[in-house]
Amino acid sequence: MTLYFWDRRWPPFALALILGGGAICAGWVVGSSAAEQAMLAARWTARAALPLFLITYVALSLRRLWPGDVTRALVQRRRQWGLGFALAHSIHLGALLYNILNFDSRPLPTLLGGGLAYVLIYIMAATSNDASMRMLGKWWKRLHRLGIHYIWLIFTLSYLGRFSDGNGDHFMTAVTLFPLMIAALAVRLYARFRR
Repeated sequence: MTLYFWDRRWPPFALALILGGGAICAGWVVGSSAAEQAMLAARWTARAALPLFLITYVALSLRRLWPGDVTRALVQRRRQWGLGFALAHSIHLGALLYNILNFDSRPLPTLLGGGLAYVLIYIMAATSNDASMRMLGKWWKRLHRLGIHYIWLIFTLSYLGRFSDGNGDHFMTAVTLFPLMIAALAVRLYARFRR
């Protein structure tokens, strides 16, 4: 049953819809005002997209370190996991835009940094096919490597910033998710450079 899940095309998209939709619903149920509901939906949809990103980010490294049926299936379906992340993060974008436009504006540098991440997400999604790989050649790999590391950086800096903003809930998020992002990078580096 476990291998069946990892070896199919549909799970990343189903998870994206379930996690993203569930995060929006949870934000609306838990929030005590429209502003808080919008803020929680925006925050939780980003966290809901994170597992799909991390699977995409470490799939090849896990295959190198622990060869097996599940890691082989992860690598074979890595494109679908990346597209599932793009779908989940699009749900986050919708929730975030609703929050920004109605309740909580963001500083320009934050908008530009996050906006570039979305540009890269959608370029990578649009080029996640064999025809684009052939057409772009070596630039395809460079584009996707740049994009996935930039998205990792945005997630990581976002969680790092929560250590010092004075909000206890944010601090717990930082304590949990910042080390997870560092661990994901460590797995990639170890898989790449180990003898």
